[in-house]
Amino acid sequence: MSLSNYDLHERLDRLSNAATDRDVLVSLAVPPDESIGEARQPVEADYAEATQLDEQSLSQPLVDALEAVRDRLTDYEAVPENGLAVYAGVPDGDLVTATFDDLPVAIEESIYEHGNEFDLSPLEAVTEPSATYGLLVVERGGAALGRLDDEGVEEIDVFDSDVPDKSSAGGQSAERFERDRERQKREFFDDVADRAAVTFLEDDGIDGLLLGGTTVTVERFREEADLDHELEDLIAGEFAVEYATAQGLEQLAERGQEAIEERDREAVRDALDEFLAEVGSDEVAYGESDVDDALEYEAVDTLLLSTTLEGTTVQELGERAEEQGGETLLVPDDFPNGDRFADAFDGIGAILRFPIE
Repeated sequence: MSLSNYDLHERLDRLSNAATDRDVLVSLAVPPDESIGEARQPVEADYAEATQLDEQSLSQPLVDALEAVRDRLTDYEAVPENGLAVYAGVPDGDLVTATFDDLPVAIEESIYEHGNEFDLSPLEAVTEPSATYGLLVVERGGAALGRLDDEGVEEIDVFDSDVPDKSSAGGQSAERFERDRERQKREFFDDVADRAAVTFLEDDGIDGLLLGGTTVTVERFREEADLDHELEDLIAGEFAVEYATAQGLEQLAERGQEAIEERDREAVRDALDEFLAEVGSDEVAYGESDVDDALEYEAVDTLLLSTTLEGTTVQELGERAEEQGGETLLVPDDFPNGDRFADAFDGIGAILRFPIE
């Protein structure tokens, strides 16, 4: 998950855990093509009605929620570019409010309701999707291309190879046949590489590429195919897959997903181990104050932030590190040593490029 959307996800998680036994939590979502005036009308009408019943204690939480939404709407003369979502309620005795007015993509669904939970469905489509991986299975008999994202595996193209099986004949005819066969195999590999470039490098692109097939075929494909250098750089791993079919794409996604997750965890684990090994030396900094100083000196090579931190803190510190060319890694609190990192170092640490005074 990118730093730019970490705060958004964290706030949505917090709202998703709010619940009451009465319909007093107010959810409002306004698409960009709707006016602020249209959004205010039902809120004003319900607020007027609710305030007439404010003598009744049962309605007071709803009055407070409606008043919070009403006040928030007065801050806007127009609906923001990608829409507006406002949530307010008193789930645990304290008023909870949240406003989303700088969304990465537009809200499509208009809602206004009172419920015992917040209705977050209008924001489900605007949260950043997980990484997207290209799937490429290459076999002697054909190839399959697909895409893996948070919605699963999408088959894009499956096609056969014209490369013939080995000849049983002998002599010079067999040698000619084998030369032709090798030429056809290289042409097939180049065709696969061309289709992969068109499929994966245009439009939205991919974050990585999983390559599947038998070990021998994959090795030859890597050696002989004229694969675009951008795709070469995106290869996240090679995996044994038996068939260049839709079933093979599913198999590649399953085996590749485990490797992707393990690779991501390994990067965090290695960085955290390095940080903990250097604690007490001038190679690392920890705690908000010391890490802030290191960021001021542009000395941060790798910034480690616990997922227990507020989203705004993660975003602010992470962006500062990345602006100066540093890497930012999020350390889950349920990760090995993750709880120790959160408790002992306030969830903020840095591996430095150079010591600072």
